[in-house]
Amino acid sequence: MTTAPGSDLAVVRGPLDWDEFTARYWDRRPVLIKAVAPAPFEPGEVFAATARGTRPPGPYLMPPNAQFAVGRFQQSEPADWFPRAADGGFDGYRRRLDAELAGFSPEIRYALVVHAFHAFHPGQWERQRAFFEPLWERTGLPVSGAITTLFHGNYEHTPVGVHRDRFATFLFALEGRKRMRFWRDCPWTEPVTTKLDYHPYLDASFTAEPEPGDLLYWPARYYHVGESVDGGSATSVNVGVPREAHRAVHDVDDLLLGRTPDAMVDPDAALARLPAATAPLSVPAPPADGALPEALEQTLEVFRAYRDPGTVRERVTALALRNWSAAGLCPVPPPAAPRPLTDDTTIRSRARILYEPVGATLLCAANGHLLRSTLTPPQLTGLITGLTRPTPVRELLSALPPAAHPEARRLLEALETFRALTRER
Repeated sequence: MTTAPGSDLAVVRGPLDWDEFTARYWDRRPVLIKAVAPAPFEPGEVFAATARGTRPPGPYLMPPNAQFAVGRFQQSEPADWFPRAADGGFDGYRRRLDAELAGFSPEIRYALVVHAFHAFHPGQWERQRAFFEPLWERTGLPVSGAITTLFHGNYEHTPVGVHRDRFATFLFALEGRKRMRFWRDCPWTEPVTTKLDYHPYLDASFTAEPEPGDLLYWPARYYHVGESVDGGSATSVNVGVPREAHRAVHDVDDLLLGRTPDAMVDPDAALARLPAATAPLSVPAPPADGALPEALEQTLEVFRAYRDPGTVRERVTALALRNWSAAGLCPVPPPAAPRPLTDDTTIRSRARILYEPVGATLLCAANGHLLRSTLTPPQLTGLITGLTRPTPVRELLSALPPAAHPEARRLLEALETFRALTRER
């Protein structure tokens, strides 16, 4: 391990040792780990996910999970700013953008930011989940989920400027050179949360320059900003783990209403989904009929559906099963298209399958997806055990009563759409 003079940054050579990482660096100090292998992201998968995740919903509508800035100006229409499959990769995308931006100025800078990034490529999501599971075993699963964000461009600095997150961050460098600049404490005294013009504070900062294949980690308490190096473009993926200012409203919202698509691509969108009380809480005098003030009545209306302990238990169980089977990486890729399973199809499991009895049925989850089944716990246990090796569907069903065969086949077909099963030749 080496440490630059005047810097909190440690530099170590891979492979990544999670025991050493959690003991020395987790929530303590930044560290740059050189040549991490196996890598949780691959450039081809990352570009494919970027092209899928930035498809505009209309000719004049920006993708809800993506931002594009030219210079310091956020674009409000998609135009031709976003990657296309025809670009073939980030090199082709960069050449096309360079040609289009040349009409503005040869010195123009741009920034592409894609949120909820891991949801747009199943293979990439699985690779990322496998990479982080050893960390969760040592630190605990993120209750409200880790977030994944792609950064690409030759921007002078991160579009929001110097800032601090509530997340501990892992940055994986994929292509090009990028500089991250850090401050131990807030470098300014003004009552603002971000700073675009931060040159007066450079002397108090220290930097790290991860190269492709490197992993850079910093705790949530550090102020930071990303910068280009010599005006070249770079591509990196950040994974943020909530560590500070966790708001219980995220978890209450998920519990009461479930995760909506908006909340999946924007972690703060959930804050607006529970209806707010519009009436004032204070009243001149208690109502004569003993009724609650209108503001409290509005608030309690949300919770009335959950007076039944069974309903609350089912919601909590469903949320827990989704989070645990997704290994803290929500949102998850959508299910695949269903395909029928014949008796001769040979299948085996490829992901953890979790279940829990709720009332007279079972809640079953895999890869962040959930279904309800009428199989009994012993029947489902036997089915999952049989999937640990390649087994024909006929053999799996033969261990169950004939009356359970249709439900077992339906469950297996659903698990395949969740990518929890794979077919064997």
